[in-house]
Amino acid sequence: MSRVHEALRRSELAGTLVTGSGIPHLEARGAAAATPAPSSLEGLLELVQTIPYNPSPEALVIDALHPHEAPTEEFRTLRTRINHMQSLQPIHTAVVTSPSPGEGKSFAAINLALAEAQLSGNLTLLCDFDLRRPIVHSLLQTDRGPGITDYLQGKVALHQAMRRVGETNLYIMPAGEAVINPLELLNLKEVKQMLDGLPSLFNWVILDSPPLLFAADANLLSTLCHGTILVVRIGATTIDSITRAMQSLCQNNVLGIIVNGARRGELYSRYTYYHSPEKEPEPIEP
Repeated sequence: MSRVHEALRRSELAGTLVTGSGIPHLEARGAAAATPAPSSLEGLLELVQTIPYNPSPEALVIDALHPHEAPTEEFRTLRTRINHMQSLQPIHTAVVTSPSPGEGKSFAAINLALAEAQLSGNLTLLCDFDLRRPIVHSLLQTDRGPGITDYLQGKVALHQAMRRVGETNLYIMPAGEAVINPLELLNLKEVKQMLDGLPSLFNWVILDSPPLLFAADANLLSTLCHGTILVVRIGATTIDSITRAMQSLCQNNVLGIIVNGARRGELYSRYTYYHSPEKEPEPIEP
């Protein structure tokens, strides 16, 4: 339980994000082909295919054209806090996971990546490491492959497993073709080599991973990354599942806890009040 308390304490530094119906609110806070060495990665991004930015209507992604709406504002605040943490210690790779399915980890991962990519020059890579039930490609309406599994199996080069999203700073690595042994694939030395090399290209590498209590994938990935962000949901996630999820992590590297489940009306009334232009006072009749 002490690890849970410590994570909750540290989450106050990174910020706790509360969402409801996809609306966030910051309450307080291969095998055959080895990964190129960082020095040989120069010029790789010029080879990456560009795809249109065409998110699915069901994706519930933040909108850069409406920066003062609650979802965008909250993810920008979360971005500010984790970027501050990055300025204090070398954090460039982060796993976004949850104790159980349906708690909003993919929603949080894609929106955090979008928020980071909105900063000038802040190259961000979103990797769909949920090889069992990938969804990033569906949310951005692109092909599932080639992607991570294809690269790790030596079927494609690294740049072929990536996509650049429009003319933005956001790049993605979809999951790739389905495999019957995702955990065995993640144990390949090429995974660590890739994750060690990618920060030479990107300021942030954000991994969407399976839930902690339903697969060992996130536990393994957390040992290969600089930090872990845990996503839970009000009314669904229990204290027991949070405790077990925290205990399953091999390292105490939790950057923060994102909490879904706030009521939409409360969020919008708060931000509408603050960001709405002040009304002109009505004249007083004599």
